[in-house]
Amino acid sequence: MRTRLLVVVTVLVAAVVVGLGVPLGIAGASASTAEMFTDRLGDTTRFAALAQRPVTDSDTAALQAEIARYDELFGAPAAILDRQGQVLVASRPEPLAGAREDATRVGLALAGRRSPPPGTIWPWDTRPMLLAEPVLVGGEVRGAALTISPTGGLRRGVLAQWLLLAAAGIIAFAAAALAALPLVRWILAPVERLDAGTAGVAASVRAGRPADPVGEERGPPELRRLTRHFDAMAATVSATLEAQRAFVADAGHQLRNPLTALRLRLATLGEDLDDLPAPDDVREGHRAAVEEVDRLTVVLDALLALARTEGRVAPPVAVRVDALLAERVETWEVLAEHEGLRLSRAGPGGLVVQSDPVTVTTVLDAVLDNAVKYSPSGGAVELTTARVDGAVEIAVRDHGPGLRPEELGRATERFWRGSPVGGPGPGHGQHAERGSGLGLAIAARGAERAGAELALELPDDGGLRVVLRWAPPS
Repeated sequence: MRTRLLVVVTVLVAAVVVGLGVPLGIAGASASTAEMFTDRLGDTTRFAALAQRPVTDSDTAALQAEIARYDELFGAPAAILDRQGQVLVASRPEPLAGAREDATRVGLALAGRRSPPPGTIWPWDTRPMLLAEPVLVGGEVRGAALTISPTGGLRRGVLAQWLLLAAAGIIAFAAAALAALPLVRWILAPVERLDAGTAGVAASVRAGRPADPVGEERGPPELRRLTRHFDAMAATVSATLEAQRAFVADAGHQLRNPLTALRLRLATLGEDLDDLPAPDDVREGHRAAVEEVDRLTVVLDALLALARTEGRVAPPVAVRVDALLAERVETWEVLAEHEGLRLSRAGPGGLVVQSDPVTVTTVLDAVLDNAVKYSPSGGAVELTTARVDGAVEIAVRDHGPGLRPEELGRATERFWRGSPVGGPGPGHGQHAERGSGLGLAIAARGAERAGAELALELPDDGGLRVVLRWAPPS
């Protein structure tokens, strides 16, 4: 930010320096050209006046001496031409050598017209300044007076002016740039603090730590006020999330005990019903109550797991995939066998990802739980690993009824349960009644915390494939 603003200020200063320096340089060159033109025009006009008698009497000795002294003094050839353009008097044998491109001025003078001002002479323009004035005798044009002035001195003077302007511009540019440094620091001090604080405030708030204040005492009042508002916002968000965590933890503990007690009372009531000749509808009501309590327990556990997943923020470490998957297979193998399922592990070994092992374990447990619940008895749950274009993938595949293609986008929403592929109704699979609609939501939120991407795929031969993918390191 500071660099960009400094570049903008520097460009603006450079534009001002160039915008002022270039017109001044052009004006200086034009003024120098006009000054030389005025001076040489006066000399040329004087020679035209002195040549009136010589062109009539053909006595050119005095005029020859005059223009020779002029050439010697100024290094500028001079000549007098007759009305046919032939040289009558010249300070040099070939005065027009190297000035033929200005011969039009000679034609104008012989036609009785004065020399127009020349264009601006630039440092790279090596042409001499040729001026021609008509020699008039009794109002009749009898010839022309010429001066051919070298422009080396003029060009050197213009170049010196330009160099002086350039030096002044560089000094002004450097002074402005040096003055801009503390100004830019002063302006951007609150912004830089805000930028640095924003990067860490989300992690601090989610982790339950107070966010570092970004309030800055330097800088414009508006930006200082912005940093104070940001600190107040971060404190409010942190307090809100902390209250939410406390509520979830307290609610979980407060609800678990009554649910456990209610489950025990229902179990005791069931034993009493076994000893009594209770009607079938009473026994059915008791069984439904037990199932609802069990379902409420599952939902409560899932909500607590989701809250822990969303609130957990841990720095990534190197996680060895083989060891983590071996532990999860060992844990879930017993339940899979109890449900009549085969849990298999395949894919290359030696994979390592940068993540949080606790969060990855939570995600895998949620996905495996979902696969076991919705797989038909006698089926298989496949846990595989792969490396695709540098990315590490962990996939869990079941062979249950799966989802409809249009349902993939909603499958990770909280409490969402899809319709069975084979017909209407909530849930899918033979154990759909066990589902809370939170398993894939837990997996999706946990994948974000683990620095991975969760993708749902529908294999051609049915079922659901959940892929946890870590992008290759940049």
